[in-house]
Amino acid sequence: MTIRVANAPCSWGALEFEGLAGESIGYQQMLDELRATGYVGTELGDWGFMPTDPAQLRSELVQRELTMVGAFVPVALAQPEAHNSGEAEALKVARLLAAVANPGDQAPFLILADANGTVPERTQNAGRIKPDQGLNSQRWTTFARGAEQIARAVHNETGLRTAFHHHCAGYVETPQEITRLLELTDPLLLGLVFDTGHYLYGTGGTDGQSVLDGLQRFRERIWHVHFKDCHPRIAERARSTGQDYFAAVHDGVFCELGQGSVPFATIKSWLYEQHYSGWIVVEQDVLPGMGSPRESAQRNRDYLQTIGL
Repeated sequence: MTIRVANAPCSWGALEFEGLAGESIGYQQMLDELRATGYVGTELGDWGFMPTDPAQLRSELVQRELTMVGAFVPVALAQPEAHNSGEAEALKVARLLAAVANPGDQAPFLILADANGTVPERTQNAGRIKPDQGLNSQRWTTFARGAEQIARAVHNETGLRTAFHHHCAGYVETPQEITRLLELTDPLLLGLVFDTGHYLYGTGGTDGQSVLDGLQRFRERIWHVHFKDCHPRIAERARSTGQDYFAAVHDGVFCELGQGSVPFATIKSWLYEQHYSGWIVVEQDVLPGMGSPRESAQRNRDYLQTIGL
């Protein structure tokens, strides 16, 4: 059983949210630094950040001995009119992923998510969501059917599987919301990307035990894992002062690995006990003023080595 460690363009400032992007770093420098700091896989990042021509992208990956492990596709799933365009976007990305997949290796995932950060109430109250700020029964059905529509289309055309990424500032943030989505969707069609930092912040607390509880709660649906830490003091300050999601991220609520409350060593042991043999993807939202992405990536990789990864 092997667990391999990847990173993602967001760790080099290529964030999907307008206004949060870091300094411009070309994809070649990003891939060079990712490989040099000890990672063996990458996610795709925003469409167009890396080459979209399969032959060119495959060449860039092969020359660095890197594996493409997945790509993030946000869709406003609570809006039925967004489903068909979301499907088209997902298929465009999935075709590229399938074309650069390594034969004999685990296929990359289409990582589906809500259009996070686009609903003011959810963005303003991320990390402290109340039950009355969520979807009603009808909109939950719409959301789930849209996720299944996209996952089915991706699998039918490319053979790739789709895993949903719960995420703060979207409609699937809290443990209860994750549960609802999974209850409404086919477990053979849609898996879960378990993100440690988003899960901890989304619980509304700072106790790392909640992350372990979440892993156990959703263990049957976890297909892909993101390692992100959450700083307890910054999280509490964001909640107490009413910061929105973007302000909290800018202030470093998702800190470098080992600097927050997520118990990564225990999580590593749990993953081995569950015979998990997929990827761990480090995500460190590096914004202007936070220092060098390469140095941050190196510190995160060094930390993982101290816990046996």
